[in-house]
Amino acid sequence: MRMPTASELIEQAKQALAALKPRNLSVVTAESCTAGMLASLLSEAPGAAEHLHGGFVTYTKAGKTEMLGVPPELLARKGAVCPEVALAMAEGGLKRSPADLAVAITGVAGPDPDEDGNPVGLVCIAVARRGHASSHLERTYGDLGRDTVRACAMSDALQQLCLVAGRD
Repeated sequence: MRMPTASELIEQAKQALAALKPRNLSVVTAESCTAGMLASLLSEAPGAAEHLHGGFVTYTKAGKTEMLGVPPELLARKGAVCPEVALAMAEGGLKRSPADLAVAITGVAGPDPDEDGNPVGLVCIAVARRGHASSHLERTYGDLGRDTVRACAMSDALQQLCLVAGRD
């Protein structure tokens, strides 16, 4: 898998904000392995101030629980990197912000597997939108290096955001 370039990611961020604009939607991020990089990327696009509400960086399980309301029993049972936690992060982001959509990323960027034994390159992404069903995506990028895993995760998250924002 090829790492998206910075200019490609910025172009995707522009497309994501363009998908929000006609519906006057706003977005918040809930990030773990990308540690705020997705919110920063979205802020690079023109018009970000109109559509980017902000972001939660929840690098630890405790942070996911305290900031986003992810149930500790879910984290204990499933670990931090699974579709259920990604969905709980996105839905928690919606509950704790005025944004219309929330995009969440949780994963293992490396260099080592996480404390639950999840392999490097495993990433789960979820998008929640008020009044709509939430969606999720699980990817196994492999041990491509931290930068590549994070860039690929952001690219896939922006694609999912565009899809969900475009739904009526």
